Amino acid sequence: MPFRISLSGLDATSSALDVVANNIANSNTSGFKTSRVNFADVYATGSLNLSSLQSGEGVTIAGIQQQFTQGNITQTGNNLDLAISGQGFFTLHDASGYYYTRNGTFSVDRTGYVVNSQSQRVQIYPALPNGQFNTGALLDLQLNTSQSAPQQTGAIAANINLPANAAVPANAPFLPTDPLSYNNTTSTAVYDSLGYQHTATFYFIKQPAANAWNVAMTVDGTPVGGQQALQFDTSGAIQTPPSPANALYTFPAYAPTTGAGPLTMTVNLSGTTQYGNQFAVNTVTQNGYSTGQLTTISVDNTGVVSAKYTNGRSLLLGQLAISNFPNPQGLAPLGNSNWSETFASGNVIRGTAGSSNIGLVQSGALETSNVDLTKELVDMITSQRAFQANAQMITTDDQITQTILQIK
Repeated sequence: MPFRISLSGLDATSSALDVVANNIANSNTSGFKTSRVNFADVYATGSLNLSSLQSGEGVTIAGIQQQFTQGNITQTGNNLDLAISGQGFFTLHDASGYYYTRNGTFSVDRTGYVVNSQSQRVQIYPALPNGQFNTGALLDLQLNTSQSAPQQTGAIAANINLPANAAVPANAPFLPTDPLSYNNTTSTAVYDSLGYQHTATFYFIKQPAANAWNVAMTVDGTPVGGQQALQFDTSGAIQTPPSPANALYTFPAYAPTTGAGPLTMTVNLSGTTQYGNQFAVNTVTQNGYSTGQLTTISVDNTGVVSAKYTNGRSLLLGQLAISNFPNPQGLAPLGNSNWSETFASGNVIRGTAGSSNIGLVQSGALETSNVDLTKELVDMITSQRAFQANAQMITTDDQITQTILQIK
């Protein structure tokens, strides 16, 4: 009997040493969660056996339990390195199904998908046209590495102050090439349907009538339509009669020589004023942009993934799908810092970072292993002594057996 009991102790402490060794070996593995061994005593008595003389049958391993405490967050500077501060798991997918990980070491494969080292794709909730996200569907996160399509300029807004004491230009009629035929000018870049940049220039011409001005426009030096009338009141604010409504001036279409479609632009001058004696351009904005190349990916703390392009455009790609479980300790470890859902873990609960019991996402950082090396070394010494004691028990039992066999 002592042999069998001591052997169970050797087996149990050997398993404990295996767990300690695995914890120490993975102390630098991102997203790794330490494990501990739960021991249980063994008795052969049944529920109705009231004997008080049972010495026990030894020890067994009741389970090896993972500890999902938070690991430290370390900065890496790589935008696709992600860490979760709090509860939750990144959701991954491949042909075999869904997987869950705390290791946010992600990269981009040759087709633009964001993957882990096993080529499992990161899952997101797709973006909707209204800027929200469809949390009822999962989608592989893919970066569009091709050029961003251009947008033709359709609207220009200018906030300009014209000098109230301006005189009528010396020369008439207005000519863009004659500086004496207009008072002030300003320019802005505009874009055609192919993404080519053009220069739209506005010329402001004081009229003989009080508080009256005209505005003319050229694109790449070519006049576009005639002059449009501007009228200010005695306080210097622009008047907005029904035509053009709210000071929205639509100039005739300009036909680019690039092969693009006609360029028709509406110019909003409602913020224009006539104060003092200084010409000032406060703002000039337009809604077009050229083609652009992907420059960077950003992920905010709620898991919203955005792509930024060289043309200044920012595109929402989706929001990271973060998964949680009623009992994370019931997840099945698969290696490579992945887990899978089991009956013991409960059904997956999917959500977004910062909602419910799910933590926040940190970009440019990784969660380190939660292994406490000091504790593991103490556990190693404790298990080693237990192993040696059980081995000594076998030696002692062998000596007793030999003594019995030598009795004559």
